Amino acid sequence: MPGIIGRKVGMTSIYSAEGKSLPCTVIEAGPCVVTQIKTQDRDGYEAVQLGFGEKKEKNTPNALKGHFKKANTTPKAKLVEFKGFENVSVGDLVDVAIFQEGEFIDVIGTSKGKGFQGVVRRHGFGGVGQATHGQHNRLRAPGSIGACSYPARVFKGMRMAGQMGNKRRLASNLQILKVLADRNILIVKGSVPGANGSTLTIKK
Repeated sequence: MPGIIGRKVGMTSIYSAEGKSLPCTVIEAGPCVVTQIKTQDRDGYEAVQLGFGEKKEKNTPNALKGHFKKANTTPKAKLVEFKGFENVSVGDLVDVAIFQEGEFIDVIGTSKGKGFQGVVRRHGFGGVGQATHGQHNRLRAPGSIGACSYPARVFKGMRMAGQMGNKRRLASNLQILKVLADRNILIVKGSVPGANGSTLTIKK
């Protein structure tokens, strides 16, 4: 499906026609430049590659410099491929006008990284027992993680402490409440993954 690359600005709230306060996310969507058009004959599939955000030329590899030069544009920070675009050419601009108010979209982003966390925060464990009966240092511990003689190992996927967040996540079926075309702003209902300022992929 066609889409666009954007940046999360932050969250706010607006009032519906019934006077209900709706939490919503403000997204700066585009404008994006068509940097490449992939075809079935040459690439084995059809897609349109969009570029978003500026990148310093000194930090851009020479191969990518030539790639952007073909599209007659400056180096871009983020490249994403989309399917479903029609009647576009290399160098064209794709902006927020492809969306309409009331539409439902999917937003892909990278969730906030929270570092190494224990089982209580990461998985919602309740800890081992209570603060009595000698449990002086076991309140937030995971408890036993496997049997002894059989299977004599810990199963893969066991919920344990580890790195939390910083994963690619999809928020689906978010309704577009407002489209501010003159400022390339989308206001969508609900929250989207990622910190303020992070890059998002928005698909119809």
